[in-house]
Amino acid sequence: QVRLVESGGGLVQPGGSLALSCTASTYIDIYGMGWHRQAPGKQREMVAFITRGGATHYGDFVQGRFTISRDNAKNATYLQMTSLKPEDSAVYYCNARRLLPEEDHWGQGTHVPVSS
Repeated sequence: QVRLVESGGGLVQPGGSLALSCTASTYIDIYGMGWHRQAPGKQREMVAFITRGGATHYGDFVQGRFTISRDNAKNATYLQMTSLKPEDSAVYYCNARRLLPEEDHWGQGTHVPVSS
């Protein structure tokens, strides 16, 4: 079982920045890595995804404010968030997945409240 541990969450003011980290218990080079979020009363949604080859994809709401990256040597993926808005408030989850064989692993989440 792959264990994912998120860190870096915490209270941030609107307009501020925050960097999230996710460290895996195993090599991540075989996985696509992603960040998802879930706000109270809402469905979980994809924030950002980075493929094994480094291609990135973002949710429409990101609008250039967030950057996902990965460091396979450190078994880590990162989410740099800027220009945060109150509506970005959520629990942010790290995800590792691959198709063949099918695997889908999740972290426990880190809370990011955006408030003044």
